[in-house]
Amino acid sequence: MPTVKVDPKKCIGCGLCISMCPEVFEFGKDDKARVKNPDKCKSASCDCKEIAEMCAVKAITYKK
Repeated sequence: MPTVKVDPKKCIGCGLCISMCPEVFEFGKDDKARVKNPDKCKSASCDCKEIAEMCAVKAITYKK
């Protein structure tokens, strides 16, 4: 099963991941991204691997 994680120490809260896949990512109380529903990474509308690759600060990790 694929796993996706956001490292809060690296995240700068830009919101790219949230805008690309709001089913999986959301802002936490610290205004940084967090994973709210990792099971949605498997959906056709959300490519978590691509989002992880696009993260400017490499705060998102995706493993299959």
